[in-house]
Amino acid sequence: MNFEMQKALMFAENIDNFIQFVQKCLENKNNLYPNTDKIYQIKLWIEDFKFQIIADELLRINQHDWNPKYTHYLINQFQTGFTIIEEYEKNNHQELFILSGRLYTLRNLIQSFEA
Repeated sequence: MNFEMQKALMFAENIDNFIQFVQKCLENKNNLYPNTDKIYQIKLWIEDFKFQIIADELLRINQHDWNPKYTHYLINQFQTGFTIIEEYEKNNHQELFILSGRLYTLRNLIQSFEA
């Protein structure tokens, strides 16, 4: 299996895990997330920028064969919404600290495709 193809599959899985984590943060009403409005805003951006569709497409196109052009297109589409979410998390780090590890992982995966 191609190394770039494996990176794309891992990236898609991490996008999917990030989406599921944000959803769990909204569903789980406890004291760890005092302001769920900020997490809800991130959920809206995830839906607006169609992160789930991007993750599903990355899994689909890289499952059997490496398609660099379409993969990089999808990563660029993801990155437009991701930069907004990342900046929002930096500005509201007190309430959204729980997302910083996952955002860091996604940022590094994006950078691995740029190199």
